[in-house]
Amino acid sequence: MKLPIAMIQRLLPVAFVLLSAPVFAAGDDSSNSKTPDCPTGQVYDSSTKQCVPEKTSQLSDEDKTRYAYHLAKKGEYQVALNLLNTLKNGDTAEAWNYRGYATRKLGRTDEGIGYYQRAIALDPTYAKVREYLGEAWLIKGRPDLAKAQLKTIATLCGQSCEEYRDLEAAINGHAGS
Repeated sequence: MKLPIAMIQRLLPVAFVLLSAPVFAAGDDSSNSKTPDCPTGQVYDSSTKQCVPEKTSQLSDEDKTRYAYHLAKKGEYQVALNLLNTLKNGDTAEAWNYRGYATRKLGRTDEGIGYYQRAIALDPTYAKVREYLGEAWLIKGRPDLAKAQLKTIATLCGQSCEEYRDLEAAINGHAGS
């Protein structure tokens, strides 16, 4: 099919705008914000709304933690762990949860479970860590323990929250559960 020249000329500016717009990936689990992909060695700084060198002293632990999770969700597990290792204070529920997530995804499930348990000790009401712990229990062949996490999530945020739905789907899709 051939398009008339006039139509192509009208569509060209639209195509240019769409192709030159930044591409955003999934954001952190605590908000609807989007975290952009940064070049290697850089981290998204939420205060300046731009990518900055990872070693920038004014970069907050929260931004590093959030970006580590972004990296892990993209499959860059070791890079995420390396970034978490640079935190001034890595003793937060989010940092331990994301460390557990990246470690579990690298196949070190027992180590990941330990990190999840540290996160829960800091914040027993953190539903995302309970979802991930439940998924780890499924990997370990313990659907009973995954279902216990699902029950806890239901008390924290109900059965319609994302964490409940995601873990329930994982349990339902797991053989022998």
